[in-house]
Amino acid sequence: MWHRNGTSCPRGTVPIRRTSVNDVLRAKSLFDYGKKSQHRNNINTNRQADAPDVVSGNGHEHAIAYTGSSDEVYGAKATINVWTPAIEQMSEFSLSQIWVLSGSFDGSDLNSIEAGWQVSPELYGDSRPRLFTYWTTDSYQATGCYNLLCSGFVQTNSRIAIGASISPVSSYGSDQFDVTILIWKDPKLGNWWMGYGENSLVGYWPAELFTHLADRATMVEWGGEVVNARSNGEHTSTQMGSGHFAEDGFGKASYFRNLEIVDSDNSLSSVRDVSTLAENTNCYNIKSSYNNDWGTYFYYGGPGKNPKCQ
Repeated sequence: MWHRNGTSCPRGTVPIRRTSVNDVLRAKSLFDYGKKSQHRNNINTNRQADAPDVVSGNGHEHAIAYTGSSDEVYGAKATINVWTPAIEQMSEFSLSQIWVLSGSFDGSDLNSIEAGWQVSPELYGDSRPRLFTYWTTDSYQATGCYNLLCSGFVQTNSRIAIGASISPVSSYGSDQFDVTILIWKDPKLGNWWMGYGENSLVGYWPAELFTHLADRATMVEWGGEVVNARSNGEHTSTQMGSGHFAEDGFGKASYFRNLEIVDSDNSLSSVRDVSTLAENTNCYNIKSSYNNDWGTYFYYGGPGKNPKCQ
């Protein structure tokens, strides 16, 4: 991360990725800068009745595992394989993250806390995977933003920079690298904290930001998301994960491992039963399993456009 070049912040300060004029010029508008586009439930997909509607619409495609909406959740954790997926259009992105959610999936009051890695040329000006955070309290309409681009997430770590590139990254058929992300609620103050690695606190989302998440989460999602702009009327070739399908397995397909949730006792427990969803399995897919070393895990991703994905 950022501090590996030997740089450190003065006591009492934190590293902040500088926003440049070019960063702003790449955005569609000043209002939209640093925001995800609103998700609309306008895609008909074959999914279970309890599948979250938030994963559909507005050109966003996903391959995710998720907990049932009846669960009481106070956080989530996973170790995420890091790659450099190719992005076709400047306005598209590819990310791999954890969503901690509460509220209505078909209304305008969805609360979401998100963290993981993403490749977004429009946001960062390059094609490197970067550590990121996101939050919203109104289904991505007006509130929330990435990283520190609006008031919200409070960074406390002086050695890890939100928005910094992650290195090293995995290579096909060679060395694999991953990062561990933890999101959990402080039972005393109600703030939602983010952890990176095994012992590093990065910062927190203040309790007062949220409505539904001021109490607890009701669903967690883990997985990948891409934007499919459909330039020239065809599906994007923007990759998810490694750019290879789940069935290719270790060293070729990207993975999430050791999926855990934080329960009402503020304890981490392995997630044994997850559902999975991908809107178009010819473009991106997901396959979950369990073993003693990785707990609940899944492979996911895909190349996007191919002979079966147009």
